[in-house]
This record gives sequence, structure tokens and C-alpha cells, in this order.
Amino acid sequence: MAKEDGALLAISDLHVGYAENRDIVEGLRPRSPGDWLLVAGDVGDTVSDVEWALGLLSRRFAKVVWAPGNHELWTPPADPVALRGEARYRHLVQICRGLGVLTPEDPYPVWRGPGGPALVTPLFLLYDYGWRPEGLDTREAALAEAYATGIVCTDEFLLHPDPYPSRQAWCAARVAGTARRLDARDPAMPTVLVSHWPLVREPTRVLRYPIFAQWCGTDATADWHLRYDAVAAVYGHLHIPRTTWHDGVRFEEVSVGYPREWRPRATPPGQLRQILPPPPTT
Repeated sequence: MAKEDGALLAISDLHVGYAENRDIVEGLRPRSPGDWLLVAGDVGDTVSDVEWALGLLSRRFAKVVWAPGNHELWTPPADPVALRGEARYRHLVQICRGLGVLTPEDPYPVWRGPGGPALVTPLFLLYDYGWRPEGLDTREAALAEAYATGIVCTDEFLLHPDPYPSRQAWCAARVAGTARRLDARDPAMPTVLVSHWPLVREPTRVLRYPIFAQWCGTDATADWHLRYDAVAAVYGHLHIPRTTWHDGVRFEEVSVGYPREWRPRATPPGQLRQILPPPPTT
């Protein structure tokens, strides 16, 4: 099969409920007709915002691949779509399919453009409260410390795990099911792992509030970048856009974040990150 042109690009944490962020999304364009776009979650808080943004991007890019973040899974009181938990996620999957956007429930596509071939794997994994500061040995202790310091993720109020008994139970089910799919892939095909939450804990070490790490991932995925022969791992959630390397694998945090976060930065917001072909190193 002939290789495609273009590049594999990525972005996350668009948060289009903010007018300034919505303007950023309005301005996103492919660099060439063959560009794919990976969207690593937190597009918006309401179903209509998610549909608007992914619909716009799917009309511009050759292919859009979406992995959900925590914000898409929220059930805000003002959203006319009152679905919760798994039902909300499945509803978003159906919307994406109507838009031609690939999701974690679809067959993984193969990028055959420059830097390929590579299996592009959107992942929906959640977190299990295991990334706790030293000395906080239980989830209950970590949550108590979070409430005491006022650093509490809004997931505690708006991200419902229905029909699972807890978010950590939903996480365990997602991790197990996703691992089965990845284990069944062609082992000769390298991967690009796309998840809203980082697959390894190291990126959370720079959080201003370490207590927030409990809502950021799970140790169950700590070796996935090696186990699944990743050429790159794409994530968001932390709102700390940067490139890091773990065990020789490139990790790209590709978030836009909130206006109060990106306004002070020298780099203009909404810069698409090139995943493949690998950007030149300096």
C-alpha cells in the first residue's frame, strides 16, 4: 500500500466553553491535505460543545481520532443531555461515528504517512486514585487531604461512574479491556498511544499541587509504552504542554488549557504538535 502524505498532529484540552478557546479551535487548520489530528480529550463540558468542535475539525482534517477526557464525561446540570457515566460515553461515541471521528471503540487505524506505519490507539482509561503523595496510604486519606487543602477535582461532583460502583472500578474495567485489545494487535506494528491521562506518573511530579495527581492516571499502564512498542505517547489533562522522554519513548503533553494558563506564555496557544514524522531534535 502506498504511503500517505501529511503528518500526524495532536492537541488536547480545547475547553471550547471558553470563548477564547473556541476562537482557537476556529483557527485550527491542517498543514497539508493528508494531515490527521489526534484529540486527546477535554474538548468541552457539554455534548453540544464536543459535537461542534469535533464536527468542525473532522471537516478540515483527513482523519480525526478522539480519546475522551474527564470533562466530556461530566454531567453538568445545565447540559440538556443528562446521561451519566458509561451511557454518556457511549452517546459521545455514537456522535463521533456520525461525524466520521474515530474513538476508542473503533478499529485502530494505521498511520502510513511519513514516520509510519504505526497503529494509532485512542485509549479511554480513567484513573484509580493510586498516585498519592508520600505518607497518604489510602484513597480515603488522600481525598481527605484534598478536601482539607481545597484542591478537589470537579470529577468528584460531576463525573459519575454509572453503572460501576466507583471511578476506580470503571478504570479497572477500561484498563483490562483495552489491554486485551492491545495484546491482540500485530506485535510487529509499533503504536502511537493516545490517552487523556498520562500513562506514567512521572509527568505529574511537576504539579503545583501534588495532591491532584490522584485524579491523573494509574500505575496499571506504567509499562504500556514499552509493552506496546510505542513510538510516541500523547496525552493532556495536566495543562503543562511539553515533551518528555521515558525509557527512550517520547511523551507529548499537547494541551491548550484555560485562558488564564495560556495567556502568560510566550508561545501562542493552539499550536498543533507534530507526532509523526518525529520532529527534528535540537
